[in-house]
Amino acid sequence: MPRHDQPDHGLDRPASSRIYDFSLGGKDNYSKDRDVAMQAFERLAAARLLPRENRKFMRRAVRHLLDAGVRQFLDIGCGLPGRGNVHEVVHGADPSASVVYVDHDPVAVVHYRALLHAVPNATVLHADARDPGAILDHPDVARLIDFDRPVGVLMISMLDLIPDEDDPHAVVRAFRDRMAPGSHLAVCDFLDENLSEEERAIADELVRQNGVVVTLRPREAIAGYFEGLDLVEPGLVYAPEWRPDRPFDPPSGWLLAGVGVKP
Repeated sequence: MPRHDQPDHGLDRPASSRIYDFSLGGKDNYSKDRDVAMQAFERLAAARLLPRENRKFMRRAVRHLLDAGVRQFLDIGCGLPGRGNVHEVVHGADPSASVVYVDHDPVAVVHYRALLHAVPNATVLHADARDPGAILDHPDVARLIDFDRPVGVLMISMLDLIPDEDDPHAVVRAFRDRMAPGSHLAVCDFLDENLSEEERAIADELVRQNGVVVTLRPREAIAGYFEGLDLVEPGLVYAPEWRPDRPFDPPSGWLLAGVGVKP
């Protein structure tokens, strides 16, 4: 896979965060983003399911972390805001809880800054997950996140944007190492085992044409993100099957999700 979107995110080419926004019915996207999304919708049956599977898992995971007593959250690769953002779910349970969003897309950061201007215990940071130290040691993170207490780290459909040569496992490890006991890591990522040869060829073609990367990985690689953590029930499963709170359509089989707790 080629490298994922570069940090400048010019509006003359598509960006993964804006494609995702359009796929969820958002308005913060441009014609290039809509074109890519429509190509995927037309050629891949699973494409319409994935954003909703991903978003619904995120909300269920956040609610689980709240039930476990977590009151500070770090959302890495947050994308553009939509309905039911992390801070809205969190503050619906505890208005005093802290939330830090992180994204390397300046468009997403601008939108979150506008949304959070009157929310004192939530902020957004413009940074790249491939440089964990810049995030973990940032003054805005230090102001809201106490790594001596349990923290919820969310990596929801973000690690697929980090190519193997940039070592996504090292990125996750940097955050895991900083987490205190009782902290949780929530991951939802793209799985490579269920694609047909035709689907794989179409996905590769869309990547080549548009330069927006979705890196599908084997189950073992995704499980490796939870090294040193205890997976909570039901373990690593298709996203809709992770603690469903209502009936759901058959899973696409493209997204694997899990939550681990640091002992």
